Amino acid sequence: MSRPVQAKRPVPSASPAAEGAWSAKMDRLRRRARPQNRLRVCDDSDLRQRYEEAEQAARRAKFVAEANLGDELAERQSVDADSARDQALAALDAASEFLTFRALPRPVLEDLISEHPPTGQQAEEGAIFNADTFPAALVAAASVDGMSREEAEELLNGWSAPDANALWDAAWQVQQESRVELGKG
Repeated sequence: MSRPVQAKRPVPSASPAAEGAWSAKMDRLRRRARPQNRLRVCDDSDLRQRYEEAEQAARRAKFVAEANLGDELAERQSVDADSARDQALAALDAASEFLTFRALPRPVLEDLISEHPPTGQQAEEGAIFNADTFPAALVAAASVDGMSREEAEELLNGWSAPDANALWDAAWQVQQESRVELGKG
């Protein structure tokens, strides 16, 4: 990632009202919260399965109710399925730990990447960072919960490959999340 060249700001020729509107817009842009990801950690596979089944049942019941507008039985079944899903989610939440990761400001992420350059072989393979040292550094830096780099390394090295990958993905993917779009018109 390279930093964009600082553009020269055009000389304002707008009215004081337009300048005030721009100032208010810029204040809102400065106050935007950075994106966050939350990783659920739950070792109770029965609760995870119960929630997934309740979620599917709620979706099916809603579909049936929407396809049969005015059918009181279908509407009641949809409400009951929603309630069962909510109860299953509450049980799953109670048995889970959550790790939260926040997007870093771009210069901070770029500095972190530059602190962990790829090895010669990694660079030849197209890597932009050292895959052995950067993941724990990013997980720790993006952690909202206060995870240290040593704790991140412990989890990344001690968990199964899929769980460690999920931890890494939660921290890395939030760095890639965009909440802007180029509009037409």
